[in-house]
Amino acid sequence: MEVIRGLHNLREEHRGCVATIGNFDGVHRGHQAILDQCREQASKLRLPVTVVVFEPQPREFFAGDQAPPRLTRLREKVRLLGESGVDYVLCLPFNERLRSLTAVEFIDRVLVEGLGVRHLVVGDDFRFGCDRSGDFSLLAEEGERRGRVGFSVEHTRTFALDDERVSSTRVRTLLASGNFAQAARMLGRPYRLGGRVVADQQLGRTIGVPTANLPLPRLPLALRGVYAVVVELPGGHRCPGVANIGWRPTVGSDRPVLEVHLFDFDGDLYGQRLTVFPCARLRGEVKFDDFAALKQQIAADQARARRYFSDECQGARELGLTDDSLPLASAPLARETVNFESSAGRSADHDDG
Repeated sequence: MEVIRGLHNLREEHRGCVATIGNFDGVHRGHQAILDQCREQASKLRLPVTVVVFEPQPREFFAGDQAPPRLTRLREKVRLLGESGVDYVLCLPFNERLRSLTAVEFIDRVLVEGLGVRHLVVGDDFRFGCDRSGDFSLLAEEGERRGRVGFSVEHTRTFALDDERVSSTRVRTLLASGNFAQAARMLGRPYRLGGRVVADQQLGRTIGVPTANLPLPRLPLALRGVYAVVVELPGGHRCPGVANIGWRPTVGSDRPVLEVHLFDFDGDLYGQRLTVFPCARLRGEVKFDDFAALKQQIAADQARARRYFSDECQGARELGLTDDSLPLASAPLARETVNFESSAGRSADHDDG
């Protein structure tokens, strides 16, 4: 898969494609259903699949800190799109220049002159252009009007689990409430965070709790608080632990941090890239009066997290499962009810995620 950053980097080999447009935040199962539609048409037309995304996301551009928290950074989003069979990701900088394009200008410059789109998959509620006059009907009209250099347009399908529509907003709500199992069902995988371990104040070592610190982007956080986590190390080995996600109010921080303590681990992780799977929410962030109170609470958090993993592993053994791998709060997908519908009224997150 190839990432194309900006219209100016489009080349002739990128022209002629089946495309879809959206935030694709989380690349959840609703998004995956859209990508399935794209692949179906791409196979018939013998064309590549291109996903158009924006950076920053439009709501971040307009709302700043009031925008919804991201489920995935751009790096993770691109990786997931590649795993879903996408050939090209066109990442457009959402700036004043792009925002000021009219709907017809967007169609001309991005879809026709830029990508040479042959077939487009979007939702009924998709809006674009500086005056938001661009919608599904305009796309269909303009695609047909352009004749041989035009394109056809197809509705996305709404994807639902147990009669509940899958959306980025719903996944954010589940994560905030600590329902990681249901979030995993909607995502199609356990929710995870990741990054490279950096040197920090090393205050954890002074109280006997060394931590690996992964800086997070200065954006609203989907999770904030203390969690029982599973950490995947380079090479695939997994360790249980406890993590604080947020601003560390007791010690202070100039940016949010994912701070992880691995149980029964002794090693140097500086510079290593870790993947962290939150499994259970233990508590919210609290500012303590002193380090003694913080240390006492950390001990209690560790005890709760160890009990969680002990109980989960014991439950797996009682069910007759022989796999001793650590639980990631995922859920079996085989027995669920899955519904597909035409996007009459609501698309699978083109606006929302």
